[in-house]
Amino acid sequence: MGMLTGMVVTSRVTHATPAAFSAHVVHRDMEDDIAVQQIGDYPLGRQVDLMLGGGRCFFLPNTTDGSCRGDDRDLIQDIKKNKQYGWKHLVQNRAEFKKLIKENDDKVLPLPIVGLFHTDHMNFEIDRDPKVEPSLSEMAYEALRSLKENRGLGQGFFLMIEGSRIDMAAHDNDPVAHLHDILEYHKTVKVVREFIKKNPGTVLISTSDHETGGFTLGMQSDPNTYPEYLWRPEVIDRANASTEMLTQNLIAFHIANRPSADWGQESYHQRAAQFVRKEILKEGLGITDATNEEIKFLSNPDIVPNDMLRFLGLAISRRANLGWTTMGHTGVDVNLYAESSVENGHWILDRLKGNRENTEIGDYMAWYLDLDLESITEKLVKTADKWFKPKNAFAASGRAASQHEMTGH
Repeated sequence: MGMLTGMVVTSRVTHATPAAFSAHVVHRDMEDDIAVQQIGDYPLGRQVDLMLGGGRCFFLPNTTDGSCRGDDRDLIQDIKKNKQYGWKHLVQNRAEFKKLIKENDDKVLPLPIVGLFHTDHMNFEIDRDPKVEPSLSEMAYEALRSLKENRGLGQGFFLMIEGSRIDMAAHDNDPVAHLHDILEYHKTVKVVREFIKKNPGTVLISTSDHETGGFTLGMQSDPNTYPEYLWRPEVIDRANASTEMLTQNLIAFHIANRPSADWGQESYHQRAAQFVRKEILKEGLGITDATNEEIKFLSNPDIVPNDMLRFLGLAISRRANLGWTTMGHTGVDVNLYAESSVENGHWILDRLKGNRENTEIGDYMAWYLDLDLESITEKLVKTADKWFKPKNAFAASGRAASQHEMTGH
C-alpha cells in the first residue's frame, strides 16, 4: 500500500514480536530464516524500511566469532553490498547511529536503514552502556522523525515499537530490571504522544500480548506471621544491575577462580564469599544484610545459571515485599491503551473498547490500514517451494540458545 514501515525493539530483531511483523515462518526459533527474510530474500522482498534493535549474531556467518547462525551466510555483507535488497545504511553502535543523523542533510536517519546494537538482545536499561546502545525512547524518537521526514517515499508510515525486555525481566523475576525497562517504556510512550499532538492523522495503540511472572505488590513470605500491607521501593532503588548481569558476573568469577590443586577448596570459598557479598549483593543489588545461607548458596561454583538467576531475583523481591507466582506467562488481563489525532478519531478507538483477545489487536490494525492479507498469503503459498521450510528445519541449525529462550518468551 506504499507506506513506510519501521520496527524498534530492544530484543533481537529476529525475536518473536518483530518477526511476526516482518517474516513468515512456522516456528519462532527459526531465526536464521527470519533474518534472511527480514533483509528481503524471499518472495515479498524487503518489507521494512527501518529496523533497529539487537540480534547481530543471526546476521553473521557461523565462521565468525559471535555468530549464532547455523550456516555461513553473511547477511551483514548482504545488507551492505547486495543492491537487490535495497538497504543503504547499517549502524552497529550508538556513535554510528548519532553520526549518521548528524551527517545527513535532513538531520534524520536516512532510509532504508538497519541498526544492530548488540549480538544478542540489547541490554536491560539499568545495564545499558549509553556509549554503545541507544535507549528505546531515543530509537523511537529518531525513527518517528525519520519516517515523517521521508514520507515522500511513501504514503504515511507504520511503526512497531516494543519494550521487549520488560517481559524478559519478568521471566527472570527481576524487579530491578523490570522497573527500569518499564520506566523507559513510559518515556517512549511520552515521545510518541508528543509526536501525535504535533502530527494530526496519527493513531497510537499500546498493549502487551500477556502478563509475565504473576507480579504483585505485597508478599507474605512467612505464613506464620500477619502479612504487611506495603512494599519497599527503596530496596529496588538501591540496586545497580540486573540479576542477569550479576549472574553472568558470578559465573565468570567461578570459571576464572575454580578450585585447583594449587588453590584449595577452603581458600576458594573464602574468596568467593567475599566476591558474592561485596560485588554481587552489596554493589550489585544494594543488599547489605545478606545471610550466611545466601552467601553460601551463591559461593557454590556448581550451581546452574538459572538457579543463580532465580535466587538473586527472590533475594531482592523478598526484601522489597514483592511477589511472583511463576517464571512464565499468566492469564492476567493486561491494559490496552489507544490515542488518536485523526479527525473524528473517537469512532476508530471505539472499536477497541471492552475486553479483547490479544489476537484481535492485529485484526484491528489490518482493518484500520485496509491491508489485503489474503493476496499476500496467496503469493506466499504459490511460491512456497522457493522459500518455505518445515517446522523441524531450525533444529539442525546447531546454534546456542540464549538464556531467555529456555523459558519460551
